[in-house]
Amino acid sequence: MDNMKCLKNTKTGNIIRVTDTQAYQMAGSQWKYTSKTEWKGQFKKEEPTVVVEVVEQTISEKQLKRKK
Repeated sequence: MDNMKCLKNTKTGNIIRVTDTQAYQMAGSQWKYTSKTEWKGQFKKEEPTVVVEVVEQTISEKQLKRKK
């Protein structure tokens, strides 16, 4: 099996994976070589980031005195 290369379309941003010979023929002004990591990144599902906010409540000295 031929080795594979990743190409990115400079106009649309699409990333494709093709054989070495196809990549050599396609590379030029519209297609540029890119990393395999970037190609893999387009398939990852981005999980939403969960932000947990901790709110500290301060009890004033007067409120403490009332409770006693």
